[in-house]
Amino acid sequence: MNKEKTRSVTHWTTQEVAKMALVTSLYVVVTVALSVISFGAVQIRLSEMFNFLTLYNKQYIWAVTLGVAIANLSSPNGLLDVVFGSVCTFLVLVVNHHLTKRLQNMKYKMVITAIVFALSMFTVAGQLTFLYDLPFFYNWLIIGIGELLSMTVGGIIIYLIGNKVDLTK
Repeated sequence: MNKEKTRSVTHWTTQEVAKMALVTSLYVVVTVALSVISFGAVQIRLSEMFNFLTLYNKQYIWAVTLGVAIANLSSPNGLLDVVFGSVCTFLVLVVNHHLTKRLQNMKYKMVITAIVFALSMFTVAGQLTFLYDLPFFYNWLIIGIGELLSMTVGGIIIYLIGNKVDLTK
């Protein structure tokens, strides 16, 4: 049996942990550096491109989730955004992993991922409705469009990188 397939989370190598830490750090840096467009009712969070890394290697689910939690410490919505945002991200990443794991074509996987994440923005819209009494469906539409835009741009970037670098490791 392949040793790689039998390893559990507790047996990550130092190299794997370092790569995960790099992804987490990149998510945080991109989000915070572009915080003016990363938070709020109109948001284009370019760091969402790192969601696509989970298509190459599912261990990045943990890295992206931690990146969201840390980046959301800068959110105007405070601890609620840290907890709610990271839990929702984790759940959507896991669902997306199960939806796409049998597909072989990376372009199809990326299109599905972009759509899944755009639709999942009902969670952000719900949070803004709860906190600020903003209109739910309007926010879901606007935030979903922003997510689809950032995922499209990010998807192209990650796809091109994935053609040059082995992102499965």
